[in-house]
Amino acid sequence: MNVVFDLGGVLIDWNPRYLYRKLLPGEAEVERFLSEVCTNEWNERMDAGLPMAEGIAEKVREFPEHEALIRAWRDRWPEMLGEPLAGTVEVLQELREAGAPLYVLSNWSAETYPLAEPIFPFLGWFRGKVISGEVNMKKPDPKIYQLLLDRFGLEASETVFIDDKHANVEAANAEGIRGLIFTDAATLRADLGQMGLL
Repeated sequence: MNVVFDLGGVLIDWNPRYLYRKLLPGEAEVERFLSEVCTNEWNERMDAGLPMAEGIAEKVREFPEHEALIRAWRDRWPEMLGEPLAGTVEVLQELREAGAPLYVLSNWSAETYPLAEPIFPFLGWFRGKVISGEVNMKKPDPKIYQLLLDRFGLEASETVFIDDKHANVEAANAEGIRGLIFTDAATLRADLGQMGLL
């Protein structure tokens, strides 16, 4: 059985608040900035292939008073990375030791993903990866699941996909992949155990 992992929220703790708490005076200001200026929707466009220089320039034109904060999104991006999610990394290591074919399907900018690889050595354990920003489409687009299967010659019925977002898991299920919603490492371990993978 092939096992496909999402990264952010499953194996890696990524959160822009880690950076903006250093740059803004309080939690209310951080939340306002992330809901009004550097929004999730804007970040998702870069995950889908929008060049970061274009995304940053667009926001600077829209909010010139926040230029330094907006530019920090790119210039200080590694400061948004927290610790690896240790419990899930342990599950990943056990799957690896058991010989399970491991893959990644992640919504991530093509420009920032390479910055994460040296920080998290377990990213080298995968046989293959589909990074949304590199292929100009993102989950839950059905095409990205089909791309994963086609690129690595995987059978949907022989593939498990783990993600922390319901929409992404439902889209995988619709393509015939066994989708597992990630809540915590203990639940994941139990789910994979029931499937005979651990």
